[in-house]
Amino acid sequence: MTDAEILPLQLTDLDSVLDLGHRAFDVDSMPYTSWSLSSVAAHWDAQPDACWTARDEEGLLGFVLGSLSYDEREDWGYLEWIALEERARGRGVASALVEHCCDALFAAGASRIITDVEGGNAASASMMRRNGFTEKVTVTLFVRLNPREHTSTGTPSPQDPARSRLRRAARATEGRSRASGDPA
Repeated sequence: MTDAEILPLQLTDLDSVLDLGHRAFDVDSMPYTSWSLSSVAAHWDAQPDACWTARDEEGLLGFVLGSLSYDEREDWGYLEWIALEERARGRGVASALVEHCCDALFAAGASRIITDVEGGNAASASMMRRNGFTEKVTVTLFVRLNPREHTSTGTPSPQDPARSRLRRAARATEGRSRASGDPA
């Protein structure tokens, strides 16, 4: 990797990270997810040490967002989002971001780290393999639209999974506070 610095995600990075994510991610190919400020906030709030940016003299080169816990598995890390500017490709930037994220997740207690790559994204799949990830599960998403709700204007936008994770975390925190006798 040349002329790139890997840095922890900062508040001042949010605008450029959101912009790059909107340009990089095709959430239509994975309709169970979405890209939004709450997507970034959920990871940054839950595991700030697993959220990194890469910068050069021109600005943001890329970012990675990870968190400890995948669905109900609190011992699994999740490398959920990674994106690069075109000028960063082929320079080792993605691998450096992956290593920083994985190091943080393992240090936080992850027994394994998972990620998913859209089926047609051969470059990302190859990069993940080079960084020690192996394919373990293949799932084909089948979708059946409700014919009474389907219109020619497209499908409704998916719910932001970060919001449901944040609500789940809030409920869990509230439940622990009540169980310990703390006022909610």
